[in-house]
Formats: sequence, structure tokens, C-alpha cells
Amino acid sequence: MRVRAYLALENGAVFPGFAFGAVEREAAGEVVFNTAMTGYEEIVTDPSYCGQIVTFTYPHIGNYGITLEDGESDRVQVEGIVVHECSRIYSNWRARMGLAEYLAQQGVIGIEGVDTRMVVRMIRDRGAMRGVISALAPPEELVERARQLPLMEGLDLTDRVTTAAPYWWSAPAESTAGPLVVVVDYGVKRSILRHLAQRGCRVRVLPARTPAEEIVAMEPDGIVLSNGPGDPAAIGYAVEQVRTLLKSGVPILGICLGHQLLGLALGGRTYKLKFGHHGANHPVRNLRTGAVEITSQNHGFAVDPATLPPEVEITHINLNDGTLEGMRHREFPIMAVQYHPEAAPGPHDAHTLFDEFVAWVRAGEVVELS
Repeated sequence: MRVRAYLALENGAVFPGFAFGAVEREAAGEVVFNTAMTGYEEIVTDPSYCGQIVTFTYPHIGNYGITLEDGESDRVQVEGIVVHECSRIYSNWRARMGLAEYLAQQGVIGIEGVDTRMVVRMIRDRGAMRGVISALAPPEELVERARQLPLMEGLDLTDRVTTAAPYWWSAPAESTAGPLVVVVDYGVKRSILRHLAQRGCRVRVLPARTPAEEIVAMEPDGIVLSNGPGDPAAIGYAVEQVRTLLKSGVPILGICLGHQLLGLALGGRTYKLKFGHHGANHPVRNLRTGAVEITSQNHGFAVDPATLPPEVEITHINLNDGTLEGMRHREFPIMAVQYHPEAAPGPHDAHTLFDEFVAWVRAGEVVELS
């Protein structure tokens, strides 16, 4: 028997549908949309979606099931999902269960039968909005509850997604082979760790609140500031942490939230985008080469390039709206990108960024910053 449910937005709009997954649960958070045609496994397990309900623009979701090895973390990170149709039949020799079963196991609700085109158009016109998915309360109550949710601006969500303790992704602690790359986990995707390990790095993952002095004392060959959820300007401790790490002279790569934290640490400012960039089809121009890369993206905030100091070079721009997508320091081994070069679920145009960073790391390019 299908269970009637509703998606209610703070502007008063209510979208009826049917619950699936953990139908006895509710979801509350900022409602955004993702334009990828594939990759729902990676999307629902991406820690950067913590605090958000994801609407899929592709109408048919779930047809290749769930393969646990493909997840970007060990659990579902989205608050809930909105789809036009969730497939109960899946076909993939690696799959172990369907999407609805997976969400039920994880205690996360989804809603299907929704006019997702109308949801997306509303978000594009009015911006990302707070919303609630529920089969347990009347629509008017859900709308009021959506209006009481905290805004994403000013929200620090890193403590909800960071690792509780340090761990090795590759190579045991006693190994001395390969350069040591420390990853500060603000909500890291596993694919980032895989790319570093595939290039011969020993990868040590640290909790977000690890003191910068402790990180430097490990004598890493490189530092990665990971992706993650929330408002970068609200994570004051991380901005101060990054400022100290900059003084170490160790090569640094910032990705997504890490890119925003670097921008703040270098003296820039961040701002909230109207509805964010969420998808696997965003064109980005590399200003150094002139090439256009099709990228995976998932962020609701951006760095204002006009606020960056002159020693920061703008390296990438978004061709949809002209926003900043990449930067690097003109003198020191510091680079960052707003998009996701690990490209999970795809495409793979930006993988070479890891090659550049690991080349810096292997060169032992440590520079004293004044």
C-alpha cells in the first residue's frame, strides 16, 4: 500500500507524492536540486549534502540499485530525496539492494510521484528554500515547520560529518614509502582519498578540529583541505587553522569547502549562491590553458574574486554564471578548486588536478611564507 506524503516548502508550496524508504521518518533541511543523470549512490552519501534535501532532475532514479563500495561515505548523508519515480527493479551485477531498501535501512525518507520539474523551476526562480518531507502531518503544519528551520547561512555542519578519530586511508602508520599527504576532513568524499592513494601517496585523514600545529608537526609532504557542508564563514576555527597551515609552506590543495576556507584565510569573502551548483555537467574554463572542463559540483557558497588579494591568481571560472571555480597563489604551492576534481560520479575531465598537486608534493616544494 502506497503511503501519501508531502514536500512542503517555506514559501507555502506543497507537493503531494508517496513516501518510500523510511516512510515513518521525516526529513527537514534546505531543498536543492541536482542535474546529474547518473550517480545517485555517490550523491546521497556525499557529506557535503548534510543538512539538505536533494531533488533529482532526472525523472527515473534507482535503476542500477545500490553498490555499497561506490558510496562516498559509510552512510546516507542527505536529509531526504525527492524524485519523480523511484525504480523498485534494478539491474547491475554489483548491486546488493535497491534504493528504497537502502534508504529504509539508513532511516532516510524519500518522496516520489512529485512534479520535480515544478520544484526545480521554483527553486531556480526563488532560490534554495527550507523544506520538510513527511507522511505524518498535514501540509499546513509542514509549511510552518519549514519556516522554523535554521537558514544555511551561518550554519556550521562540519562536526556532523568529520571523522571522530584519525585514520589511514592507505599505507599503515609504519610505512615510509611514498609522500605523506594529510587530509583535513571537513566532510571528505572517499573518491578524493582514492585518487591520492592511486598516485602513490600515504593518506592520513584527520578530524576537522585537529590543531594546525599538530598537523605541521606530522611533517606532511602535502595537505588537502576537503569538501564539506555548511557556510564556510561560520567555521571560524577552520579559517584560523588554514591561516596557520599557510605559514608552513607545505603544498596545499583545497577542494570545494576547502577552496572557500582558503579564500577566507587569504583575505577574501564568501557569499551564498541563489540555488547553488549541484550536478555532473557544469562547464568550467581553465584560464591557464583555455580548455573547458565538464565538472561535478556540489556547493551553495562561493568565493568573491573581487575580494582576493593580488597575489592570488584566478585559474578557473564557471561558464554558466561566471563565478570563481579555481585559484592558486602566484608564489607559493597553494591551489584550490570549487568543483570536485575526483568527479564522483563523473565526468573525468578534471582528474589531472591531482597529478599537478602530487607533482608538487613529490618535488618537496616547501617554501617559507613571510
